[in-house]
Amino acid sequence: QVQLVESGGGLVQAGGSLRLACAASGRTFNNVMAWFRQAPGKERNFVAAINWSGSITRYADSVKGRFTISRDNAKNTVYLQMNSLQPEDTAVYYCALSLRLNIIPMSDREYVYWGQGTQVTVSS
Repeated sequence: QVQLVESGGGLVQAGGSLRLACAASGRTFNNVMAWFRQAPGKERNFVAAINWSGSITRYADSVKGRFTISRDNAKNTVYLQMNSLQPEDTAVYYCALSLRLNIIPMSDREYVYWGQGTQVTVSS
């Protein structure tokens, strides 16, 4: 079993930055890990993902150039650096782990383990 715990969410003004972290514990794998987000009343959407080695990343168009995903396998942790935040980035952000190694899926159905989520609120 894998446990994922997110941290780093909070309230920030538009144009500001936050760094989310997701720590994995239990029977961990160096698999594809991703961030999704869900705004109130909306579906959960893909944000970014990274392969096992960190050599391949994938981003939603809405965050390209502003968000950066990275990982430290020695610490079983994946990060999401979020810059130039806008009110439309307000959501609960979830960390997820896939059983894939290099193919990066964007569908949440491809991810097996999920964290509890961390709230990010961007004020205008």
